[in-house]
Amino acid sequence: MRSKPEDQYIKFMTETYGSLRNEFDFTNNFTELDLGCGKGSFTTQLGLKFPEHLIFAADIMIGRLRKLQKRNQREGISNIHPIRVEARHLIAMIPDNSIDRLHILCPDPWPKDKHRANRLMCSDFMAQIHRIIKTGGHFHFSTDDMQYHDIVRNVVSKSGLFEENSELLAELKEIKSDFEIRWNSQGKEVHHFLWVAKPLPSYTSVH
Repeated sequence: MRSKPEDQYIKFMTETYGSLRNEFDFTNNFTELDLGCGKGSFTTQLGLKFPEHLIFAADIMIGRLRKLQKRNQREGISNIHPIRVEARHLIAMIPDNSIDRLHILCPDPWPKDKHRANRLMCSDFMAQIHRIIKTGGHFHFSTDDMQYHDIVRNVVSKSGLFEENSELLAELKEIKSDFEIRWNSQGKEVHHFLWVAKPLPSYTSVH
């Protein structure tokens, strides 16, 4: 793969494993992760609105991340850190209780039953993202697929790890991805949800 000038600003983690704790201060920053950011139009707007936040933009497609980085340079944005990585791989490398707000926007719903194993939003993934989100932190999800909408709400509810509170979406209302803008222009709706991470229940050992 031929390198591009913007690659020096992209962290490549497709063939490595390690913690991000040594490179970034998760404790003293409001930290956001746009997981599967695509071309990153939503991420760029997020960075413009919240310049004091530490924002990670993760995607496996290098071309998308290059477009994001070019846009961020034009806009003078310095608080967004693009990462080339597969979603589940990245989650495993993020420290516990480190993310204040996680965004997963319009992931592929994989509607056919034979592709069910490819769906990102499944029961085991709920435990994985709950581990990295701070107690009281936010999980922001969107989809244009009503069947997937029902599946995800059911999965999150059954996990018992999150409490829905879509009123907290207010400060994100005006921030839209290119996909959502295009979808809205066709008279179609993208549905947004937000859940708050609950503390893990305490267990008492009985002897």
